[in-house]
Amino acid sequence: MKRSASLNGMIEVPIMALDTELAIPAPVRVGDAAADLPANESTVLAAGSRALVGTGFAVAIPLGACGLILPRSGLAIKHGITCLNSPGLIDPGYRGELKVILHNTSDEDFKISRGDRIAQLLIVGLDTVSFLQSESLPAGPDDRGAQGFGSSGTAK
Repeated sequence: MKRSASLNGMIEVPIMALDTELAIPAPVRVGDAAADLPANESTVLAAGSRALVGTGFAVAIPLGACGLILPRSGLAIKHGITCLNSPGLIDPGYRGELKVILHNTSDEDFKISRGDRIAQLLIVGLDTVSFLQSESLPAGPDDRGAQGFGSSGTAK
């Protein structure tokens, strides 16, 4: 993969259609960050339930990048449908079908038809990380330290 320092760098990702009747995912509008993923099967997602739904596509994410499967905001706000393990991580070595764990948070069943856009795929460039074992950690940029959940206050 060729990395670009510019804001308009391009990561090329080979995609294979396992279901050739579905359109290849692509960003809908110029400048969109992610591409919508379709369902390659019809199903009913019962109220409060979850299901693994295939997309009909496999990708070859290059080294130095990863894929993140994200919910679609319209499905979340209108129907309570989200991705359970959001974001879902697709490592560069994975070559199988992209599948989405959908969760119906509402109290109504939700019908998914083949071809419906159910999630988004965001490709992200990465730096290589190396963890170094240490007996102590350097101070952070502020006084937070080990303060965790809720330490910055809560919204009212």
